[in-house]
Amino acid sequence: MANILSIQSSARNSGSHSRALSQKLIDQLTVGGDHNIAKRDLADHPSLLDENWLTANWTASGERSQAQNDVLAQSTTMIDEVKAADILVIGVPIYNFSIPGALKAWIDLIARAGETFKYSENGPKGLLEGKKAYLVVTSGGVPVDSPVDFATPYMRHVLGFIGIDDVEVIGADGLVMNEQESLAKANEKIAELATAA
Repeated sequence: MANILSIQSSARNSGSHSRALSQKLIDQLTVGGDHNIAKRDLADHPSLLDENWLTANWTASGERSQAQNDVLAQSTTMIDEVKAADILVIGVPIYNFSIPGALKAWIDLIARAGETFKYSENGPKGLLEGKKAYLVVTSGGVPVDSPVDFATPYMRHVLGFIGIDDVEVIGADGLVMNEQESLAKANEKIAELATAA
């Protein structure tokens, strides 16, 4: 039984291609199996880092006040969700050549030293090894993995930084000009990945 975490960052709840394709992928991955599915909808506006958060984060865990633990509570919950997951399905609509602000806020909240990565004499080391991530990347015009796509390589790098190196990309780009063709290719990739899973 696999634990799947769906992380959705589209500002749209209806009519979102990244949400629809992510759900289709999850449906395919769970055919004929017993899975736990957790959902984190970033349209609910995760907190942004501020001075209080940074101070709490860099205070040793045993020395934090209750107020500091409260400041870190959302971050800790999100980290626990990722730690519990075997598979992450992340909806990544490309906004202005990069990721949505809500997804960046989530990354800032989960990338915590001592929790998801650690510093060693050889540099940072990710602590979340053994997980698989699917990036469902959608774009109205920017070609996925092109020189002007700053979303996909950034997400690969961030996931690798916290130890998740097994990353598959399902891209649906050029949706403004060729929506049907783009979605057909994405659905074909989903079917291939689900068969191989």
